[in-house]
Amino acid sequence: MKSIQTQIPSATWKLLQQQLKYVEDNSAFYQEKFQQLGVSINKLKAEDFTQLPTTTKEDLASRNEDFICVPKREIIDYVTTSGTLGAPVTFALNETDLQRLAANEEKSFQFAGVTPDDVVQITTTLDRRFIAGMAYFLGLRKLGAGLVRVGSGVLELQWDSIKRFQPTYLVAVPSFLIKLGNYAKANGIDCKNSSIKAAICIGESLHDENFQLNALGKKIEELWGIELYSTYASTEMSTAFTECEAHEGNHILEDLIYTEIVDAQGNLVNDGEVGELVVTTLGIETMPLIRYATGDLVKKIIKPCKCGREGARLSSVLGRKKQLIKYKGTSIYPPQITEALADWPGIDLHLVKVSTSEVGIDHLEVVLPNSFQQGEIAALKAHLRAKLRVLPEISFWKTEKLQQTIFNPNHRKPIRFLDERMKADEV
Repeated sequence: MKSIQTQIPSATWKLLQQQLKYVEDNSAFYQEKFQQLGVSINKLKAEDFTQLPTTTKEDLASRNEDFICVPKREIIDYVTTSGTLGAPVTFALNETDLQRLAANEEKSFQFAGVTPDDVVQITTTLDRRFIAGMAYFLGLRKLGAGLVRVGSGVLELQWDSIKRFQPTYLVAVPSFLIKLGNYAKANGIDCKNSSIKAAICIGESLHDENFQLNALGKKIEELWGIELYSTYASTEMSTAFTECEAHEGNHILEDLIYTEIVDAQGNLVNDGEVGELVVTTLGIETMPLIRYATGDLVKKIIKPCKCGREGARLSSVLGRKKQLIKYKGTSIYPPQITEALADWPGIDLHLVKVSTSEVGIDHLEVVLPNSFQQGEIAALKAHLRAKLRVLPEISFWKTEKLQQTIFNPNHRKPIRFLDERMKADEV
């Protein structure tokens, strides 16, 4: 095995060794992998860690049960991934994993300034096999804060709960905050004079790579006048990365997860460069992952945070590896298109679609509601061309159809991107 120089702190390497030894003893998947490579964990050195192969989403889908390391009777909770980049994958958790999940979220809420004196309204579902809603509930219980479990949707109930219980924080998807704010405006409710002082946002990026609010973040700030905290998490990681009051990236809980940023060839990138996030979960017993390739493109921030906390941070997700679009000679990711549309006044609903053209190349389309002012199309096209360097095809759907597609009740997150490209085995 070829060695490369890595700088894994000794305390972190001990945690990695513990997790590696655990999967070597208990995971059918990793036992097979290590045997094929001729790897003995007892002899593995820190500088060799990055030479271990990555675990992929395909591995999780095809060998799901082989990742389970505990007897079935120990499993308490089953969850599934959201299926953003494919079919949902099952994850199981035992008591230790649930306690770890609660500790992770307690720290995350503390990063965002939540104290036992606060009341937090959760606007995401706790059912539908969703790990995040459960994690928020467990974390807030551990922290001792008050909580209001409203769940997703039901705008009238959300505002009734705000008036009735006077929560100080919301946990919400950013685009839902836009819907909630627009509902308030239409019904004579002043968002800026509510009890809400901050929102902890999930699922969509609020900041650019320079830590400035993006167009979506600015819209929410204008509507609500509250402080916004970004988070980044996934079911596979069972770990959240959360912003602090300095808003300079999402803090890494380095005792719970080990992170690497790699290029397209799997090599570590320099600090501050964009690459794919690869993670190793620490302290998980039921389904631990070693060098799991997330598919998310981020960069790591090493310089000290103004808040004074030690450790590195991650940027917002800047793109997803499998969502790269090649259109008219330009490489582009859906978040760039979403950001350009969010920067145009009055566009709250939109969908980005990519398909395979008759000649086998990417075809890019932006879908807008048919209520869009037709007299503004020329100006919008100029705006998109300036922001993206290319002009997607623009089409229009009925507002109701677009609303139902984006906020599909069968999905846990808003659908802003439809990838209808033909796979290699379909061509």
